[in-house]
Amino acid sequence: MQTFSLKQFSKEDKILLLKELGYQSDGKFVLDESGEVVIDKYLEIPVLINKMLIFPGSTIILDDNELSVSMYIDEYGDPFQ
Repeated sequence: MQTFSLKQFSKEDKILLLKELGYQSDGKFVLDESGEVVIDKYLEIPVLINKMLIFPGSTIILDDNELSVSMYIDEYGDPFQ
């Protein structure tokens, strides 16, 4: 499996990726299929498109911050092992 950083993607590429995963964006926030803002599962904050994080093998979209990353790994395990 090849991994890559979403930080390398342009905003337009991120929006295309979101569409492939069944999500959308208003250009600022990640939106679900019904147009509602996606909320980080762990911190309960809105996920900005420029700070979104998707782990390999997952379609859970999180805010890219240390606490959410740590909590995800605690719950699902390290996807890079």
